[in-house]
Amino acid sequence: MEILYEDNHLIIVNKAIGEIVQGDKTGDEPLSETLKHYIKEKYNKSGAVFCGVTHRLDRPVSGVVVFARTSKALERMNKLFAGHNDIRKSYWAIVCGSPHSPSGTLQHWLVRNEKQNKSYAYDHEKPGAKNAILDYEVIACGERYTLLNIILHTGRHHQIRCQLAAAGMPIKGDLKYGAPRSNPDGGISLHARSIEFIHPVRKETVKVIADPPSNDIWQKLLQNIPSEDLADTKAARRLPEPCPKAARTLPEG
Repeated sequence: MEILYEDNHLIIVNKAIGEIVQGDKTGDEPLSETLKHYIKEKYNKSGAVFCGVTHRLDRPVSGVVVFARTSKALERMNKLFAGHNDIRKSYWAIVCGSPHSPSGTLQHWLVRNEKQNKSYAYDHEKPGAKNAILDYEVIACGERYTLLNIILHTGRHHQIRCQLAAAGMPIKGDLKYGAPRSNPDGGISLHARSIEFIHPVRKETVKVIADPPSNDIWQKLLQNIPSEDLADTKAARRLPEPCPKAARTLPEG
C-alpha cells in the first residue's frame, strides 16, 4: 500500500493489483482495515479508528483510491462522487490492438448482468440499459499493445472494460471481456491514474497522481515518453496519426 496524500480528513492511496477496497466474501483484509491499523499506530489512537470508503476499484485494477478519515468528510465526498462532474478522474489502460484514431469518444448503452458480474454494450438503447460515455487518447504504441488515457463522463459498472472491449480493444489480461490470456499477476492492465477535486473541508483543489505498476509491459510503453507529458497525460495530442497497423493486431504469444 502506497500513501499518496494524507491530512486530518482524507487519506489517498495507490492500490496495488489484488488488494480489495472493502471487505467481501473472500475474507481478505481490505484496504479500509489496513488503513485503520496504519492510522491507529501512526497517531497513537487508543479508541476505534474511522476510515470510510468513498468509492471502489475492482480487485484486478490498480491506482488511486480515496478514503475518508471522518464521517463528515465521508458524507461530503459521497456527494462529490454522486455528482460525478465534481470529480475529475483519469485512467490508463493497456489494450490489445489500437483505435483507428489517436483520440475519440465511445458511447454505448450498457446492460448489467448481476449473476455474471458483467456488463454488455449495445449501440442502441435497450430496456434497463444505461448510457455510457468515455473519451480516450493514445499515449504510446507498442508492437502488440497500445496505452490509452481514459476520461469517464459517466460512471457505470465495468464501464471502461466493457466499452473498450466493445470497440475491439480488450484490456490486456481481462479475460472476462475478451482478452486472449491472463496477466501473470492475475490483474488487468487498467490503472486509476489521477483524481482531482475540491477538498470537502478545506475547499482547496486536491490533485493526486499514481504511478502505474512497475512491471515490464508498463515500463516498455512508457519509456520513450517525456516525464512532463506523463504528468499531464496528454501526450497523445502530439500524435498526428493512429498507431501503426502492427499495433492493432492481437498478441501471438
